[in-house]
Amino acid sequence: MISAAVLAGGLATRLRPLTAGTPKSLLQVNGEPFIAHQLRLLRASGIEHVVLCVSFLGEMIQRAVGDGCAFGLHVDYSFDGERMMGTAGAIKSALPKLGEAFFVLYGDSYLPCDYAAVAAKFTATDKLALMTVFRNRNMWDVSNIEFEDGKIIAYDKRTPSSSMQYIDYGLGVFSAAAFAVVPSDRPSDLADLYRNLLARGEVIGFEVLERFYEVGSIKGLDDTAEYLARRGDR
Repeated sequence: MISAAVLAGGLATRLRPLTAGTPKSLLQVNGEPFIAHQLRLLRASGIEHVVLCVSFLGEMIQRAVGDGCAFGLHVDYSFDGERMMGTAGAIKSALPKLGEAFFVLYGDSYLPCDYAAVAAKFTATDKLALMTVFRNRNMWDVSNIEFEDGKIIAYDKRTPSSSMQYIDYGLGVFSAAAFAVVPSDRPSDLADLYRNLLARGEVIGFEVLERFYEVGSIKGLDDTAEYLARRGDR
């Protein structure tokens, strides 16, 4: 199984004051930091190596997770430095630790899908990236993808249209070569990279049927805690 990069460097302003002195990844969910649940899911999905891309209060995450052995993982860290470089920029900085192909997910996401199937789909193509999509119908967030006959027709997080019934599920697979267009001297967003790659025909879509969970909002925290309790994840 390929490695996974987890984007855990955001400021989490929507959750203030909970995140004023605590990174979102360390918020308590059912008595444990959220990242513990997330790392256990990744390990159970066959992933053995994780790179945590951190920035704001990243040292706290590093102290809590350590080298990952408590989760059966090898965990590395990639720090943004003095300037936050955006989600795509953070991944570009972490490339030396990630290898030729890798998963990318967000530090506030809990994504109970078939990671092996996603990786196999990517491996079977010659594209630079894979985006997982979910038929959301504006139910758990604003839908931002038009997906038809297995193809991503349009993707727009800023100005979604009524024809967009799907959403970016939050799990991608990338070739390191996809980040060649990401600038090294200014912040860059992963959504912009996806759109660049889509315009070049370099993204394949993969539909997942399991809904996503997140801890980027109070309701998201509550929903995630309820789901984890139901499935017996302490």
